[in-house]
Amino acid sequence: MGRYDSRGSLAPRDIVARAIDNEMKISGEDFVYLDCRHLDRKGFIEHFPNIYTKCINMGIDPFIKMIPVIPAQHYLCGGIIINEHAQSTINQLYAVGECACSGLHGANRLASNSLLEAVVFAHRAYKHAVNAIDKINFKENIPSWDAEGTEHPEEMILITQSKKEVQQIMSNYVGIVRSELRLKRAFDRLEILYNENEALYDQTIISQNLCELRNLICVGYLIIKHAMRRKESVGLHYMAKKF
Repeated sequence: MGRYDSRGSLAPRDIVARAIDNEMKISGEDFVYLDCRHLDRKGFIEHFPNIYTKCINMGIDPFIKMIPVIPAQHYLCGGIIINEHAQSTINQLYAVGECACSGLHGANRLASNSLLEAVVFAHRAYKHAVNAIDKINFKENIPSWDAEGTEHPEEMILITQSKKEVQQIMSNYVGIVRSELRLKRAFDRLEILYNENEALYDQTIISQNLCELRNLICVGYLIIKHAMRRKESVGLHYMAKKF
């Protein structure tokens, strides 16, 4: 971290995340190491009991071995504009937490802001929805799903492999640091998966795994499309500079 910021590991989270991302791209490794071996064992366990337990369960004693880490992109953080009642611009749709744009957090949002959004805005959404639900007209007599002409998928690997590919595309090309080249490559790769999955969707009986994959591809497409349109770096959307 000394090569990226004078504050070292105490630099803001977005700077640390981009530094890790850059080191991984340079080395080609899947992660970097977090070194906790010099810390006080008792104090570490008291402050981070869940992290310590997780490491131990994975066969990593953080005071003997370094911990492999990788930064994760918060793709929809602050994306849906809401009002003081957590209402979005879509009728009857509320948004709370990381997906919401409430004006309470920025690129370096802290845990206290998360708590404020998750507790305060969730409660406001609940209070508003309880008062509004009796005024909503629900559609009745919806016909049952017609699965005629479809069949059970013969190979689940078609779904599981495509899901892995979507995850890799989004993580590698649309992650912490983005570029026009990587976004274009992600868009082209995702279009192939979309066409394959739509054909599978039309031919097979609907399942949870198939619908989840379809939704993942759809959301990924929207994220990439709008990331390509936004040229400046804003919040968690960071575009690599051209030299």
